[in-house]
Amino acid sequence: MATGITSYGAYIPLHRMSREIFYKSWGGAKMAGERSVCNFDEDSMTMAMESAIDCLNGIDHKGIDGLFFATTTAPYKEKLCASLLATALDMRRDIRTLDITGTLRAGTSAVATAIDTVNAGPATSMLVTCSEQRMAAPAGDFEMALGDGAAALLIGDKNVIATIEGSYHISDEFSGIWRSDQDEFIRAWEDRMIYDKGYSLILPEAIKGLMKKYDASAGDFAKVVYNTTLEARRHGQVAKSLKFEPEQVQDPLFTTVGNTGSAQSLMILVAALEDAKPGDKILWASYGNGADAFILKVTEEIKKLGERRGIKRHLESKRMLENYDRYLRWRKLVTLERARRSEQTPISVAGLHRDVAVALALYGVKCKACGTPQFSQGGSYGYFTPLRVCVDCQAVDQMEPYKFSDKSAKIFTYTEDSLADSNDPPTTVNVVDFDGGGRGVFDMTDRGGKDLSVGMEVEMTFRKLFTDRGIHNYFWKTRPLRC
Repeated sequence: MATGITSYGAYIPLHRMSREIFYKSWGGAKMAGERSVCNFDEDSMTMAMESAIDCLNGIDHKGIDGLFFATTTAPYKEKLCASLLATALDMRRDIRTLDITGTLRAGTSAVATAIDTVNAGPATSMLVTCSEQRMAAPAGDFEMALGDGAAALLIGDKNVIATIEGSYHISDEFSGIWRSDQDEFIRAWEDRMIYDKGYSLILPEAIKGLMKKYDASAGDFAKVVYNTTLEARRHGQVAKSLKFEPEQVQDPLFTTVGNTGSAQSLMILVAALEDAKPGDKILWASYGNGADAFILKVTEEIKKLGERRGIKRHLESKRMLENYDRYLRWRKLVTLERARRSEQTPISVAGLHRDVAVALALYGVKCKACGTPQFSQGGSYGYFTPLRVCVDCQAVDQMEPYKFSDKSAKIFTYTEDSLADSNDPPTTVNVVDFDGGGRGVFDMTDRGGKDLSVGMEVEMTFRKLFTDRGIHNYFWKTRPLRC
């Protein structure tokens, strides 16, 4: 079978914010709808992880030959984020990893590279994750228009749900929107340059080039998928100029999620695949310093794909932020009084390297003598204590690795601390019992005002605890069941 997409996944943060709140804070032009907002402990890495987990539901992680991470908001300028993700996903060591960044079509560029890799033969299955948390300066249109989110696609040559029938690419040097390595916020030139000389010319050129190359017409496609700009009306104008009917054009998610940068076209594609039927042809394109365009054909295999949270279920699961101050606090755009507590324990780089399987993939052990799972509680700073004696049968050095990150759990007990140093007090800490055995202590996130109770079901989620000397300390937290 031809190379194509074998699975998909997506992630939208739980929290959304009405654009009316931004307007009331700063004035300016009104913008309809709402945008997604990362929690204070989320970033492009944690969202990519969430979308990858969704994509790989029911799929053996060890059978994947590589991982590409696409973004313009990588947490590191000099460190391979794809390797960190692969470790947290418990993938094999002998795989290809690559970060693709610096362009708003990083996602489609990563997919094109993954397709070439599979076609060339070194790999049979490549995971592409694309995630964005772009920062906009307060009091501007970008702050209202941007959104946070991620998507993941598994590219392979077996069990393909949508084959790649063809592609067309354009490279174009144009400074419409940019961010230098010294900039915290994105920059932009005047609207007529961004839209009239960029998006509205280059994207249609790529789509026309694709259709001409493969002798296709507008009516051949069940769905047309492409990203939008800050002006949602431009999205419709492109469709009209190419003679696509309104019902063919996939909702760009602008009023419900926002412009998610390089992840946007992948997220829209996931939404299209959720409703796709065998035989459907999909035109998929992405703009940014040029454009990428693809023709996809949906196969019968899509009926066999297991359940995904995807776009639909994440859109249904949300909590609204009611004030702008909380947004500023989460984005660290205001300075807060520090808690009157002792300084944070520094990260042990050597310890994290030694215990990387515990900290990132959430491995514990299981007693080979009696089968009891056990988790080493080390604070996630690189100070995990090896478990040698079984807490149940007291067998010594009879342990084998056991992964907890994919296990659900129930709260055994919990506490709340309103004085802890946190961007979102109170800090909730819970002791949980994992299904199948094992107990651990974790912070809880995405709780909001939800009531907690002993016995309540929770799930594990990959988050960022803090940053120390430029090292981002990622670990696992619990959250109330999502979706």
